[in-house]
Amino acid sequence: MLSYLIFTLTLCAIYGLLALSLNLIWGSAGLVNLGLAGFFAVGAYASALATGAGVPVLIGWGAALLVGAAVGLVVTFATLRLRDDYLAIVTLGFAEVIRLVALNERWLTNGSDGISGIKAPLKAELGTQNFAYFYLGLATLVLVIVWALLRRLDASPYGRALKANREDQQLASFAGKPVLRFKLQAFALSAAIAALAGALYAHFQSYISPDHFQPLITIYIFLAVTAGGVGRPSGAVLGAYLVVIFLEATRFVTEWVPGLQPVQLAAMREMLIGIALILVLHLKPQGILPERIPKAPVPPTAA
Repeated sequence: MLSYLIFTLTLCAIYGLLALSLNLIWGSAGLVNLGLAGFFAVGAYASALATGAGVPVLIGWGAALLVGAAVGLVVTFATLRLRDDYLAIVTLGFAEVIRLVALNERWLTNGSDGISGIKAPLKAELGTQNFAYFYLGLATLVLVIVWALLRRLDASPYGRALKANREDQQLASFAGKPVLRFKLQAFALSAAIAALAGALYAHFQSYISPDHFQPLITIYIFLAVTAGGVGRPSGAVLGAYLVVIFLEATRFVTEWVPGLQPVQLAAMREMLIGIALILVLHLKPQGILPERIPKAPVPPTAA
């Protein structure tokens, strides 16, 4: 039971990074990115292939960050004129392209068999149980660092400019804000964070395959950010923890309702998640931790 709890909390930290990635691009920049699972996969495969070639794990994580940011820039250049629903459709297509490439390019990704034996840092030295504790601490530390950096960015002039672009891109452009540069930077940074989450996931599981990067992951992260509070890093992380814990808790539904088939169990889990989200948004329409919007300064009255 303790091992399962440690596994769940580690997964929470990894999903927390994905939630921060989505919160940056959607909550701060106002760009709907349904390709999150694609960037997650890019980071996982980049780090797995790099460390498989003999480089240290830290270098593999650095490679994941760089490849993720580069792919984010490519996607941005391909969607320069798109916003809202059109951007969402194209990014969803991108995620599916990444998954199909991983599925069919066996020379690179080993296809549906996936990549096994991915290096787990210090696992041989620590042993299985101690490695679980170590990796939980490591993933949580990375999450805290990224959260602190994004929280600082959120309160900076750059973060306020991003949100101005989110509210009205045309008005921001008229005000002299470099809209295109903001879009490029936000996409690249968001993609790099999602890729880092993928790298952490790959070295935690020691095995990845295309089935690990289904579009459903993106849906779960959207649910997490929506429930936690769009536009606020703390809300995104809280939402990710709640969604993962709820997902893992509903695995035990068979103990409450015996006789369910696997397909029925999966459908019931999705239904329970939907009901929980509806309840949260009914009680907290802006999310559990809504975005803090500073009040406009009141001009001094003439004496």
